Amino acid sequence: MSTDLWPEGYDRIVLETVDSTNAEAARIAPFLKRPTWIMAHAQTAARGRRGRAWVNPEGNLAATLVMRPGGVPAWAALRSFLASNALFQTLAMYVDRDRLSLKWPNDVLLDERKVAGILLESAGSAKEVDWLAIGFGVNLEVTPEVPDAVDFPPISVKEATGDSVDAEEFLDTLAGHYATEERILDRLGFEPIRADWIERAARLGDTITARTEKRDYTGIFDTVDEKGQLVLITGTGPVHIPAADVFF
Repeated sequence: MSTDLWPEGYDRIVLETVDSTNAEAARIAPFLKRPTWIMAHAQTAARGRRGRAWVNPEGNLAATLVMRPGGVPAWAALRSFLASNALFQTLAMYVDRDRLSLKWPNDVLLDERKVAGILLESAGSAKEVDWLAIGFGVNLEVTPEVPDAVDFPPISVKEATGDSVDAEEFLDTLAGHYATEERILDRLGFEPIRADWIERAARLGDTITARTEKRDYTGIFDTVDEKGQLVLITGTGPVHIPAADVFF
């Protein structure tokens, strides 16, 4: 860890092996004194959104930031956009930023292939979040083998550039960018975070499909609203979608 890069006010734990960094975050959350990054060189039970398995070969980044942000769950959930912006800024130090884009709600694409994903988990009540865990998976060294990923096949930074990126070095930079996003949220609110995210959004203005648990919506990707919801312009008017899988 570079003490010159590591943000003030954040702790850091580096593990050789863990079941998942998000699971470890849940275990330490009751004893948390300040926001803490957990990184593992290997995970034995990594997972993605909606309980899906996450393939995480050694050499790639597996890390979770666990914190007590306070506020209602919807406010805490906006941090997926902070995380996406921080990931974009960090990856842009290793890859031409014109090759990167952000896919709603929480993926980063490189050459329209998935290079990174984010997983938010939390505990608390409807009135206030007790703790929030933001999991980051970044394909740095190895492109995972995911046979069923036909829509957005994975890619790694090394495959795209030929260069290796050290996971701990990447985390140093990511933690710094994330801390900056938190300062922006604290001082200026969600709007500048939202504006930055939209500027980097994949397929803005194009026709896309959002698949919810109940149905599919197809329409023009218009924007992301002040609640972080996807806004599609459909034949029956605008639709605001809080959670879905997106397909181009």
